[in-house]
Amino acid sequence: MEAPLIAVENLEKTFRLGLRRKKVEAVRGVSFSVQDGDIFGFLGPNGAGKTTTIKMLMGLIEPTQGSARLFGEPVSHPEARRKIGFLPENPYVHPFLTPMEFVTMSGQLSGLSGAALRSRVKEVLGKTGILYAADRPVKRLSKGMLQRTGLAAALVGDPRLLILDEPMSGLDPIGRKEVKDLIIEERKNGRTIFFSTHILGDVETLCDRVTIMRKGKIVVSGQLDELLRGDDQRIAVVLLSQDSQLREYCSKNSWGFEEAGGRLRVELPGKSALAELLAYSVDKKQPVESVSPLHETLEELFVRKAILAESEQAEENQQARDAFGHR
Repeated sequence: MEAPLIAVENLEKTFRLGLRRKKVEAVRGVSFSVQDGDIFGFLGPNGAGKTTTIKMLMGLIEPTQGSARLFGEPVSHPEARRKIGFLPENPYVHPFLTPMEFVTMSGQLSGLSGAALRSRVKEVLGKTGILYAADRPVKRLSKGMLQRTGLAAALVGDPRLLILDEPMSGLDPIGRKEVKDLIIEERKNGRTIFFSTHILGDVETLCDRVTIMRKGKIVVSGQLDELLRGDDQRIAVVLLSQDSQLREYCSKNSWGFEEAGGRLRVELPGKSALAELLAYSVDKKQPVESVSPLHETLEELFVRKAILAESEQAEENQQARDAFGHR
């Protein structure tokens, strides 16, 4: 297999905060890889360590331990950095610059000049939907417009890898759709996209692979379709009937059901229950419209691994403290 574009191994970052130099472990033993051509989703609740990890990938802060490589080179290597376009979570542009000026400066830093620079700047400003405001001072732009400016700056150097921290932040639904379409287009153009976001629906529709962090650690990582398939054997059956005997039969077996549009939708716990319901429907002449497996959604996976797990851990810790206190 070809070497990954991003390879992170046992990455850790510990900060010392305040006068007492309190130890805060922001990232703890994180390992993952991103392959060429992937759209990779990097998820986690606030404070999970996502932005700290991205800053280490970009060489903005040094890891306490572990390593990160881009295109097979250390993150500090000039050749690796030359192939990256980066959008930070809160892009900063001097308030008196215009999008045209800022993106032009970013293109110059990427080695562009002359007619090629002018053409590329106009192209990416158009792609990100900010060309109409290209000559307005940044201080007069909305957060969403500033986000589009930052995205144009990330694209101007024609990078092979895009690292985007919350690229949909501040965008309205139309803007989010345009950025999603742009991400798909850029992947078709041969780019690899690594992006962090809180918008799970975007990840589910865009990403090939995901990693979910919680409290500085990875709790889920892998191919999105495989993660959502899981070991869940639940099955949904839709019957073209709302017969009272059928409802009673489902209730007797503790099968969840709901009625809508003259149909009964039944959720079954597995294949044996499916066989039982189908036999009953044939016997009672209750027509079946559809049978489909039920897979976990990304939101359900995220809540289970990143939110409920944290609540359960907090409860266990409290129980341990209570037990210790009663000794």
